[in-house]
Amino acid sequence: MNTKQLRAWVGAWPGVTEDIKWESNRVFSVGGKMFCVIDATPTAENASGGLSFKVDDERFLELTDRPGIIPAPYLARAKWISLVQSDAMKDAELKPLLRRSYELVRAKLTRAKQRELGEE
Repeated sequence: MNTKQLRAWVGAWPGVTEDIKWESNRVFSVGGKMFCVIDATPTAENASGGLSFKVDDERFLELTDRPGIIPAPYLARAKWISLVQSDAMKDAELKPLLRRSYELVRAKLTRAKQRELGEE
């Protein structure tokens, strides 16, 4: 997973914005709330490590028990995970989890903000 692939997957979803935070992290947000972060440094551009996103509360422990997946630093209390190994998760599993992260964050927005962003 690299930044280009991630941008292609999540960039077309309604209301998604992208910016750099904390000097080297590319952050994808919906309605101003982040749902996915990837390390944007040149050394991480082609690596899967450094990808973090929100998961359902029920899946948090299950996913963090797997090799290569840890509770995301500073965000674990909000049920975020971080992939620290490139082979921790296949794309077929990752794509729906990223979409779910987007949905979880979007659902927390006000109804007015959700209408403003358009249809999912």
